[in-house]
Amino acid sequence: MAAFRTFLRSGHAPTLGAAFLYFAFSCCIWVLNGALAPFISEAYQLTAAQKGLMLSIPIMAGALMRFPLGVLSQYIGRKNATLVEMALIAVAMGYGFFMVKGYDDLLAMGVLLGIAGASFGVALSLGSGWYPPKYKGLAMGLVGAGNVGTAVSVLVAPPLAQWLGWQAVYAVAGVAILVPMIVMIVFAKEPPDVDSHAGLRSHMACLFEKDGWAFSLIYAVTFGGFIGLITFLPTYYYDQFGVSKVQAGQLTMLAAFMGAAVRVMGGWISDRWGGVNTLTVVLVGVTVTLLLVGLAGGSLVVTTLLLIVCFAALGAGNGALFQLVPLRWPAATAVAGSMIGEVGALGGGLVPNLMGLSKQYAGTYFWGFAIFAVLSLLMLGVMRVMQIRWTRTWAERGGRARVPAAGTASSAGQAP
Repeated sequence: MAAFRTFLRSGHAPTLGAAFLYFAFSCCIWVLNGALAPFISEAYQLTAAQKGLMLSIPIMAGALMRFPLGVLSQYIGRKNATLVEMALIAVAMGYGFFMVKGYDDLLAMGVLLGIAGASFGVALSLGSGWYPPKYKGLAMGLVGAGNVGTAVSVLVAPPLAQWLGWQAVYAVAGVAILVPMIVMIVFAKEPPDVDSHAGLRSHMACLFEKDGWAFSLIYAVTFGGFIGLITFLPTYYYDQFGVSKVQAGQLTMLAAFMGAAVRVMGGWISDRWGGVNTLTVVLVGVTVTLLLVGLAGGSLVVTTLLLIVCFAALGAGNGALFQLVPLRWPAATAVAGSMIGEVGALGGGLVPNLMGLSKQYAGTYFWGFAIFAVLSLLMLGVMRVMQIRWTRTWAERGGRARVPAAGTASSAGQAP
């Protein structure tokens, strides 16, 4: 406990808390269509492929909006960028309540839900910006635990939909976003960890580096798998096991909560053991559990237990990867994080589509799980090759932070 108090005093705890709340509410809203999918599918009699497309659009839209929001935050400040985004979310929820009348409107609403998904890079950079390098992993893990908002969404939205009607949930979300807005205005303080003399080109350098793309592809498995599965699992439980709409949300919540909670541990472990070491264990675990989930489609209990383990690995992987990002790009963490988050979340958009197409054309969800498991194994190979150079240039062995010698400047972020 004393160590945690030392950690909090080393930065600005109110900003950390405000960033967590902002990210949690954003995640909650981002996956609303997934949480409401059994109600929506029943209302519009959607096919498996239509469900997959509907659920993938918010993920992909959120991914594509992340980098522009990260760039905007470099110019108007991360705190101001969060307020702009939350105001747009409130407007988008109004569209959902008043304007959605059919399937095409649902697809448009999916694009608007993507506004909430853009929050990732800015939230993590804002929350961790006051903290020194040795605590970056823990700070980012704590903010990243705002993924718990996905668990809240799948737990709360179905009962609200039964009570008020599924479109009314958008209106409730539009009012709820005022809470993190007020907290952000009152408590958050802009961090000082941005090089104000750097131009847009230097901030965008990570787009043209092998490290940036390697991180992005790995994140496509860890976070992409997390958000893609969270979005699809209510539909999977409802269709595969015949549980009620509310029960489908509750079962999904178990996995979502585990993934969000373990994200903090992933950052903390990576600060000590190294992000590369942690990700190695994570990617092996994800590969094995996804294959087993695909084979366990006849057992609700076994499927749920395997998914909890899988989400624990995914959550730890998210924390581990973003322990490495500020070590590699210390002066442009928001933009680098947004770019990596953008490509990573695009990977999540594959999951609902893979599942829907697998079910519609092969009659089983197994191939959707299997393909994503193979991608996890491929990313393990990519990382093990790349880490040889990482640990020679900007990270210690295993992916730990380098501690510069007294009187010398850190070389983090200066890898060729």
